[in-house]
Amino acid sequence: MEENQVKNDNIFSGDVDPEIADLFGINDDDGPSFDLLFNTDGGHVSEVEKDAVDLSRTTFTPISKFFEDTPSMFLRDKNFYQKTLSGEGEASQRFHKLLSQYLNIEDPKERSSMRMKLTSAYWELAENISKKIHEGLSDPKQMTLRFGSILPNLISPETRNLLSRVVVDNNTGEPVHYVDEWLNKISTGNITASTTDEIKPAKLKSSENIRPQIEKQEGQHQALLGLIQRKQLTLSDYEQVLIEKIKILSTRHKHPNFPNLNDGYSAEQKRAFYDIGQTLKDLQKVDKEITGLFFDLENNDKLLSGLKEKAERLGEVMHVDTSIIIKEFNSLRQMAKMCVGKQGNHLPILMKQYFNADKSNLGTRENILNELQRIEQLDPGLFLRTFKRETSRIVPYFILIPCYGERGICWEPFEKYNRGTSRGRVAIPMYSKDLKQAVITALADLRWQIAKEKAQHYWMEEGLTGHYYQWFSEKHMKGDVRERFIGDYILWIMKESEGVQKLDREVRGIFWRDIPFPDDIRDKLKNRGFVYNELYKKDINRSMSDGY
Repeated sequence: MEENQVKNDNIFSGDVDPEIADLFGINDDDGPSFDLLFNTDGGHVSEVEKDAVDLSRTTFTPISKFFEDTPSMFLRDKNFYQKTLSGEGEASQRFHKLLSQYLNIEDPKERSSMRMKLTSAYWELAENISKKIHEGLSDPKQMTLRFGSILPNLISPETRNLLSRVVVDNNTGEPVHYVDEWLNKISTGNITASTTDEIKPAKLKSSENIRPQIEKQEGQHQALLGLIQRKQLTLSDYEQVLIEKIKILSTRHKHPNFPNLNDGYSAEQKRAFYDIGQTLKDLQKVDKEITGLFFDLENNDKLLSGLKEKAERLGEVMHVDTSIIIKEFNSLRQMAKMCVGKQGNHLPILMKQYFNADKSNLGTRENILNELQRIEQLDPGLFLRTFKRETSRIVPYFILIPCYGERGICWEPFEKYNRGTSRGRVAIPMYSKDLKQAVITALADLRWQIAKEKAQHYWMEEGLTGHYYQWFSEKHMKGDVRERFIGDYILWIMKESEGVQKLDREVRGIFWRDIPFPDDIRDKLKNRGFVYNELYKKDINRSMSDGY
């Protein structure tokens, strides 16, 4: 027993420089034992609500508070590192050993090689932590997944203070999630797992795989619910119009020559007769459509219920298991790689030499929402999607990845089995040098992918992607057409919206028509030079000829 204790305690001595040990918060007098460091500790379970697209929202929730006034204490916990590693077995041992070695290395080449090993060890440790997300995580484990802040002493005091004042809970109701929140929603089945290139079928006792059929019907269920909600909003709008017209009709005026008597209906009130009749017809039409949608929904749910019963008989496990969480975590890891790029810094640990305290560039939920609101004001069609002739505003999920990436990416524009009303998945790096550009890059990628999926096989000929690809080909441009589009979209939002001409003339024309600025911006730009004035005149000509 004593031999084991000495062996375990050696992990904190011998190969660790005294300054590094002090950095870890470890000393010879009160250094924690192996059991204290690596045994399982308790945690708490955060409350999860069922996710749904609210089609009544027309804009993002205004941010009332970007940071808390009083910092929380989690990063001041002297045992933060130990609590994070506790209960994670060999993964925590390997990570601790490699981190100790990494912090002691001075040679740049050796340090670069060790960084790769440390990066792999961190992802292994984080995956291990993620497996237990449904059980509830302690604050250190949760914040390690959220911020990559596994060792607070590696962060400057200013950054620690800033992270400690980040608003922990999602008080906005918007689909913007930190990694720990995202994995929690996946683990409870509130959100389906992200699509990957390789999808392994679920293990069955029978050769028949029911899950894809169930997922398809669940997608139909969500699509029908979205359509019903949209129709009900339309119904409410018509009802409000009817109420206003009846108010006009019921407001009687005195006869000019006989002040004691009410006059007949005015010209405006007589027009209300027609408007009321037309509105009643519209109400009847929408009500009929809602009735049909409910009929389809009931049939869909009967089929869905039957498939689930069949799956249960066959012994197929339909709940979210650990393998789903691991697969989702690996998707997040891939998102981080894409955000960072081939030449970037892939170390997933927050360190002061790579990111210092900067309120404006820290990718918090509130800062991201602020940027999204600003960009949507310049590109009002950004989140609009038309399905069965109904246009709805559908904001994708935004996942905040703790990495040093410089660009956001669109992982998928919408779910596989619900293209009409499902949210897409967009990843945003938290520690970029320019958060605004990282967000715009992600939205440009989203724009491109949705337009491409909409055009399907004709993406090189029709719509936004078709118009842009034809210009790209005619100019004999080299490279990736999507990357070129993303770069031009950044200029469109950051420069052209201010009247600074940076785009090719033809590209400007494509964007002006396919990604139009709102009317107030276009009205302002028409007076900012001949180029914009000509585009504005073309708008008028197209609208007059019904060609726009």
